[in-house]
Formats: sequence, structure tokens, C-alpha cells
Amino acid sequence: MVGNQAESGRPFPPKLSTSGQFRPSFSDRSLSCSSGERSPSLSIPDSPDFNHEYQSLIERIQRRMDAKDRFFSLEFFPPKTKHAAINLLARLERISHGNPLFCDVTWKNVGDSGSDAETSSMTIAGTALNYCGLETMLHMTCCNLTKDQVGAHLRKARDLGLRNILALRGDPIPGREWTPTKDGFSNAIDLVLYIRKTFGDYFVIAVAGYPHGHPDCTSYEDDLRYTKDKVDAGADFIITQLFFKAETFQKYVDDCRRIGIKVPIIPGIMPIQNYESLKHILKLAKVDIPDSVLKCVKTLKDDDEAIRNYGISLTVDMIKELLADDRVPGIHIYTLNREFAAVAILREVGLWSEDLRRSLPWKVAANARRCSEDVRPIFWSSRPKSYIYRTQNWDEFPNGRWGRSDSPAFGDLKDYYLFFMQSKSSEMELLQMWGEDLSSEQDVFDVFSCYVSTECNKNNIKVTRIPWNDDELFPETEVLKQNLANVNKRGVLTINSQPCVNGAPSCDPIVGWGHPGGYIYQKAYLEFFTCKSNVIALMEVLPRFPSVNYHIINNKGDEDYTNCHKHRPIAVTWGVFPGREIIQPTVVDPDSFKVWKEEAFALWEQQWGRLYSENSQSRKLIAHISDHYYLVNLVDNDFVQNSCLWDLIEAMFEEKEAMEGQSVCEATNEE
Repeated sequence: MVGNQAESGRPFPPKLSTSGQFRPSFSDRSLSCSSGERSPSLSIPDSPDFNHEYQSLIERIQRRMDAKDRFFSLEFFPPKTKHAAINLLARLERISHGNPLFCDVTWKNVGDSGSDAETSSMTIAGTALNYCGLETMLHMTCCNLTKDQVGAHLRKARDLGLRNILALRGDPIPGREWTPTKDGFSNAIDLVLYIRKTFGDYFVIAVAGYPHGHPDCTSYEDDLRYTKDKVDAGADFIITQLFFKAETFQKYVDDCRRIGIKVPIIPGIMPIQNYESLKHILKLAKVDIPDSVLKCVKTLKDDDEAIRNYGISLTVDMIKELLADDRVPGIHIYTLNREFAAVAILREVGLWSEDLRRSLPWKVAANARRCSEDVRPIFWSSRPKSYIYRTQNWDEFPNGRWGRSDSPAFGDLKDYYLFFMQSKSSEMELLQMWGEDLSSEQDVFDVFSCYVSTECNKNNIKVTRIPWNDDELFPETEVLKQNLANVNKRGVLTINSQPCVNGAPSCDPIVGWGHPGGYIYQKAYLEFFTCKSNVIALMEVLPRFPSVNYHIINNKGDEDYTNCHKHRPIAVTWGVFPGREIIQPTVVDPDSFKVWKEEAFALWEQQWGRLYSENSQSRKLIAHISDHYYLVNLVDNDFVQNSCLWDLIEAMFEEKEAMEGQSVCEATNEE
């Protein structure tokens, strides 16, 4: 499928067929779908949630603890600019591949933390949850907020689907003493009590623990008792402040248990990444650091790479010591928004796990409201964020079957500028891939061909994205690559496809999904833009291919041709599993296709045409394609035989050539 790179990197190649069919071999059917024995110290996730039932974060933590299955979580802070927000979103998507149990987003005590701005804590947390598929925790502080403001922020978090809060007093503005806000909260205990009283058990609440004691505490013992008061007020678990010795955390856990604190305690760990950030954090947190460590960092202070490598090594050793202790359920890493060190550490200690199993062919949302969703139209396969955005206000989501195709009301997508829908590439990089100067339609054809073939363009630049897909191809597209490159070069501009599959094991590394022991089926699917002369020829030859359903529509929507039932979706992917009903997670739906075509055509100018000046030849060319081409989808219902779609496209080209030849003859005769 032309789709998200999130599923790339699978270790085995597909069984290729020159016809573009995925053929499981006997050895495929013998593949074991079981997860096998696991070391309790490794964070290899439990089986994906095949039942699509929401479990709260504290339930997941407890389940992992009961199984002695170590986990990790990560902290990020909101960026300062829109560009940085786009980069952070890409980082969160990459981080999601390692299967963190959750991520948390800090709260800025000044500024727009609760607003809709791209850089707000609220927006970043909501985006991580809804568009990156990460279980997300939002920090909430008492600083500079009244009770009414906190209540409004929490209601907004609830409306976004956020269900986890890290309740903190917060730090005062630098240089000022801590003073409670008028009509606000005095401390984190009051905040926890308020959340529980106002929202009941809706939110899972975490609180901070301080292995060295809080910087403002009167004594370590007083701070322990204060932590117990937070737990007694309704906190579900504790995340600790940073420390640099494993025994510091171990002693802290023992001390907490001694005074009756029974909730999970997760160690917070900050890898040393550079000298200046370390000095700043030590000043704020007032944490003790071993003299030997500080001396070494000072020696390396002018070499950031050396400090980072030292910090990774130091952190790896400490985490390994922690994971050898049954008192440690998992680890929480303060990333400082830096990805490299966190991932390197997690890989080294065996917690990073790119689990290739999928509960559905598309990435399941982390939002509890969507946890039962198991059917989507195939059209948004490469733009899942857009689909989530356009369906965010639905009261319920399709489960078991798509239902009446005329009933869902998709939201408008006019906000193409939304940061989470922006390309990961800069405008300059896009121009290098798509062409700084387009002189003919063939130039556009070549861009599509280079994308699907993974070959470099005429400027020796690899085309890694197109407006309809901001990622590289799904691994299963390898089956179709040769055919796709061939037809794109000739003006069939494909934006979505999948091969037919007949009974691949559900644990197959390329097309597998769902419960172990099942079998996967797919109908061949092809979606593309093409010119009017191709469409005329296609309509002529389609009657020769009775197994094919088609839908052809232009930008205006006044030319709409289909042999599909008006409101009857076609299942194009389904799975058969032991002891369960058949699951059909992707469909081709005529009404949804009409909604999708508005977005698909708009992307020509919104994402591509806008790169060029207003009256340039390049921009006019993109506008011409958008205005005059057609969007086509084809489904070959005979998934048992080799797909006939490529024969159909070849027949179309031959028919077009014959029509053009006939036109030339007629013109000659008239002369």
C-alpha cells in the first residue's frame, strides 16, 4: 500500500509475483505467531490490543508489573515555534515505533500552555494522543492559575481525549518566591483533591516524588510524608525527580513503602547531554551529583558529543542496575526533546522494541473514544491524520462494519496549514524533489514514477514524498513497484494501492495484522489521477473486466461514473481469526470517496502548486491537472486469481492509442 513508513523496516521480504499478487508460501503458513518466552527485564509489549477495549494507564502499569514486563516512558516539553512543533511531531512519531507505555508533556507556567496555539502544552499533548497514537499525560501546575482556569484546562484536556494528568505545584517564575495564586491552589495536594472531586476517576493522576527531597522542603522525612498525602488525596502513581545513583532511588522506594505508600513508583532519569543544560537543571532541582561525574563533565564541557556519549554510558549502567531490582517497574526518561540519546539508551538496555505486530492494518488511535473503531475507508490510508481530524466530532466510530455510507458527516478540511498536517520536508527540499520548473505534464509523471520506483529524479534527488503521502512506501508496495512505476511514467498517477492477498498468515511480517492464528485477505486496489482521454478509453474497456468495481470522478463532481451501489461499501481487506467474527478494517465506500476527492484534488494546489509563484508556468500546469484530470479507484473483486488491474490499465492505453490513430485517419480522410 502506498502509505506510512511507520510499518517499514519489516525483516522479511514479501513473496513476489510478477502479476502483483502477494502469495504466501508453505513456509509462510508455518510461521509461528506466538511471542515466545520473554525476559522480564525487557520492554517487549504485550500483544496489541486486539479486542480494542480501553485500559487506563494505571491498569496498564499494573498489568506490566504483574507480568514483570518492564516498560519505559518519555517526557517532552512544548517547543517555541511552529517549525519546531512540526519537528517535535515527527520525533514523537518516530518514538512511537519503540512502544513507550506513555509520553508526558510539560506545562509552561507562563504563556499559552492551555491555548490552541501549535506551541502550547495542550496542543502538543492532544496531538501526541490523537495523531501520533501515543498514550499521553499532560502536566498541570498550580502556578499562576486560578481554580476556574485549572478547571477549564482540565475540561479541555478531557474533550481532547487526554486521560492522564501529572499534578504538580510547579516552579515560580525565576527570581521570585513561591506564592499561591489568589483563588488558586496552595500545593499539589489541593490540586489532586480538586481533580478527584471534580472529575472523579476520569483522569489517572500521577504526582512527583523527590529522592533527594523537594528543593523547598523542610526535611527529607517531611517531604516523604507530603508525598504520602498526595497519594492519599487520590494519586495513582509516582514519577521521581532525576538522580544519578541507583541506590538513591532504591532507598527512596524503601522509605516510601516504610510510611505506607503502596502505589507504583517510576524512576525519572535524565541523561547528561551537555554541560550548560546540566548546570541549569541542577540549579533548579537542587539534586546531588557525584563529584566524579561532575568532574568528568567539566573536563568534557567544550565537547558536546563527548559529553553526550559519556551521559549515555553513565545512564545505561545505572538503568541496568535498576532493572536488576524488582522494585523498579520501568523507567521514565527526561528527553529534553532530544531523541538520539534516549533511543540509544533504550536500545542498549533492551527496552526499545519495534514490535511489528499490528492489531489492524492501520495505526490504532490512543484516544479512548476511538478504541473500538475497527473500520475505515481505504482512501485516507496515507493521510491518517486528516481522517482523524475530519472525524474527530463523530459521536461513535464504525465497529464491525462501516454501516450506512451516507450517514457519517465528515468535517471540512480547510486548515491545510495545521502544523500536524505539514510536510516534514522544507519548501526547498520539496522543490528539489518535485521540480523547481515544470515545463510539461511528463515532468509531473516523472515525479510520481520516481516516488514509487524509489529511483532518483533527473537532479539525482530521491523523491521520498508526494502531496498525498508524506512518507515512504509501505513494504507491501514492493510487490507492485515495477507495475506502478510503469503506469505512472505514462500518466496514471497513483496515490494509493494494495496487492491482492489470499490467506496470508496473520503474523506475516508484511501484510499480517490481528490475532495470532488467523489469515489475511485483500482485494487488489488501485487509485490514481489521469487525464480525460485515458478515462474515455478506460470506460470503453471496463466491460471486458466484469470482476472490477470502479468509481471515476472529476474535480467539480459533475462527472461521476461508477458501477458500485450508491450506499454499499466494498470490503477490500478482511481477516479470519479463531473464535471470532470476520473483521473487515478497510472498505471502499462511494460516498466517502466523494468526500475524499475534494481533499485529494485540493492537495495539488495546496501542497504542490503553492510552491511556485502566482503566474508561473509550473503553477499553471499544476492547476491544469487539478482542474482537468479525474480521480479513479479500481477494485478487483477476484482476490483468488492474479490481479487483472494491470491488464485493465494496459488495455486502456491500447484503446487510447487506437482511438488516437482512428482520429488521425478520420482527419486525413476529411482533408
